[in-house]
Amino acid sequence: MSDPRADDVLAPEDLHPALRKALDRVLDPELRRPVTELGMIRSAALDDAGRAAVHVLLTISGCPLRSTIEHDVREAVSTVEGVRAVAVEVGVMTPEQRTALKERVGHTRTVPFNDPSSLTRVHAVTSGKGGVGKSTVTVNLAAALAARGRSVGIVDADVHGFSVPGLLGIDRSPTQVGDMILPPVVEVPETARQDTGRAGVLKVISIGMFVDPDQPVAWRGPMLHRAVEQFLTDVHFGDLDHLFLDLPPGTGDVAISVAQLLPTAEVLVVSTPQQAAVEVAERSGALAVQTGQTVAGVIENMAGMPMPDGSVLELFGAGGGARIAESLTRRLGYEVPLLGGVPLDVALREGGDTGRPVVWSAPDSPAAAALRSVADVLGSRPLGLAGRPLGLGPR
Repeated sequence: MSDPRADDVLAPEDLHPALRKALDRVLDPELRRPVTELGMIRSAALDDAGRAAVHVLLTISGCPLRSTIEHDVREAVSTVEGVRAVAVEVGVMTPEQRTALKERVGHTRTVPFNDPSSLTRVHAVTSGKGGVGKSTVTVNLAAALAARGRSVGIVDADVHGFSVPGLLGIDRSPTQVGDMILPPVVEVPETARQDTGRAGVLKVISIGMFVDPDQPVAWRGPMLHRAVEQFLTDVHFGDLDHLFLDLPPGTGDVAISVAQLLPTAEVLVVSTPQQAAVEVAERSGALAVQTGQTVAGVIENMAGMPMPDGSVLELFGAGGGARIAESLTRRLGYEVPLLGGVPLDVALREGGDTGRPVVWSAPDSPAAAALRSVADVLGSRPLGLAGRPLGLGPR
């Protein structure tokens, strides 16, 4: 077979049939779709001597996942009957091919989660004050749902105090394909996966992936709004079951921007039991009166420390989460439930320090059990099409 021109990509039906079938199983690590479907295979040929030659096109030069793609292609082609040797050549897409790729994946630079047909549940996680463990709760809820086979995204909207990359052990930058940003994917460990018949995925974006982590982000209102907007329009998450936004504490610029950009987001209020945190958390949840959002529930973190004798040491008091839920129920005019209480747990802190959420690293710990219970509540609403427009009409 003669080699096609540099800007040519063979249609799937023009690839060697057996090689194409094998390559259909190779997923792009970030887009999570077959490389054949994305136009990433320029050619795939097999000669009579059993030598397979595959030419792969990366989205950009210097793709950080080049070695992963090469390995996966080589492994898949090696399983084809009659293949004795595999040669993988790597090239880079042309601007036209990248434009076609964005069209294939449906990237439109709008907020896809506002589309009436979107099935994504959006959770805006907020707190009245800092230091209550909001980011840790966010990461573990997302990780628990991913372990259940859900497709989950996290937007680290705490621009000034970003911490999500560290809590998940992410040490690489997103891939930028023109004006489309592909967020890093965190793989769910096999030991943490639940047998649901689906492969869960966790995609994350944070300003910490674009700036020097040792330098403060000294931005004011308009820049904060623009950053959050870009996270929601330029970042291509693909089809998600759940999107979590880790908001900064309080009721400032970012909370208001998220309310404007994602008016249907469900607010989750995180607080510790102590009275000072409770009073501020109530104000954070009450912002929903002005923004028109729904408060889906309250999560009490640091709810107590289980002791070896079976007792619980209430370092920060008790009942704060219930008081917030009751107050918001009265103020908002609908029931705001207490979704659960997360105990103080060394395993929870260790998971954050090592970049492995406790629901993955220590699933039998008290904190992991409590967080999975909350995640079960969030994930219990059916993800069906009932009541949603399908965009179809009579012909």
